[in-house]
Amino acid sequence: MSATTPARPAATSEPAPSAVAVDRPSRRPALDWRIRWTVLALIWGFSFLLIKVGTEAFAPLQVTLGRMGFGTAVLVATVGVKRERIPRGAWTWGHLAVAAFLLNTLPMSLFSYSELTIPSTLAGICNATTPLWSMVLSVVAFSEDRPTRQRVIGVGVGFLGVLTVLGAWQGFSGQDPAGTAMALAAGASYAVGWIYVRRTLSDSGNSALSMSALQLLLATAQLAIVTPLFTSVPASFPVVPLLAVIALGAIGTGFAFLVQYRLVAEKGPTIATMVTYLIPVIATAAGVTILGEHLSWNEPVGALVVLAGAALTQRRPQDRPQDQPQPKRPAR
Repeated sequence: MSATTPARPAATSEPAPSAVAVDRPSRRPALDWRIRWTVLALIWGFSFLLIKVGTEAFAPLQVTLGRMGFGTAVLVATVGVKRERIPRGAWTWGHLAVAAFLLNTLPMSLFSYSELTIPSTLAGICNATTPLWSMVLSVVAFSEDRPTRQRVIGVGVGFLGVLTVLGAWQGFSGQDPAGTAMALAAGASYAVGWIYVRRTLSDSGNSALSMSALQLLLATAQLAIVTPLFTSVPASFPVVPLLAVIALGAIGTGFAFLVQYRLVAEKGPTIATMVTYLIPVIATAAGVTILGEHLSWNEPVGALVVLAGAALTQRRPQDRPQDQPQPKRPAR
């Protein structure tokens, strides 16, 4: 969920703060990329559990504000250490403000509100619908992608999986409709945000790190304005929920983006964004084992169907074999 990836995600939970190309790393990382890939999956998978714990003591908007604030602090500090140039120009700032709303402020607030009434496991599964929404919006609203048979089937399979998760044949398994709708809307917001970023900011010429830091800063400013209007100052700051919010921001948003930023630069966006297919699995395992949330058979089965549909929507048509250059035979 939700912090993020510097390139368009295949199936995102934590869509990246921005979608800008990154430079290749100049030195070899100390840890193997597979270890960092696994750590990233664990961080984002546990984000939904942390949201649940945070909302036990704080209002949803306060959880989101804290998350953005601590995440911003990590990225801004990194920008300062690396001496990156902050993007300039009203046009860029304006687009980043819209991206901040669509990719950070709105979806992360919706997830926080949704987990007041639905389990963190269901929120994590709903998050996996982002690529399905992305496919539908790209074709229907923006006419960006060709609706191939395979991708149309993928959308159909994916939303069949959603109905399976919700137990549509038995009155949606007793899940709160409003909370579920908010979680699904959060996934759709990520999809809209990615399309917007791709159309307006992909050729800005700024680094992913500086763009992402500024985007999170703008999202924090948006929440700082809105949150006092709808919430009051907490009467207390219980340790566990407070630590959950800090971890959600500093680790789940700020640090997680830096890990994926490095993965994209080192291994490319395809491998880096494959981590998102593990997020619903980890979110479900964490919710069941740590929070003791109930899990019906239809939820993991439906989640697998959703991920299968998402994978189909992300596949691009391959060139025909006869159109591809054939390798030359080695000389004998």
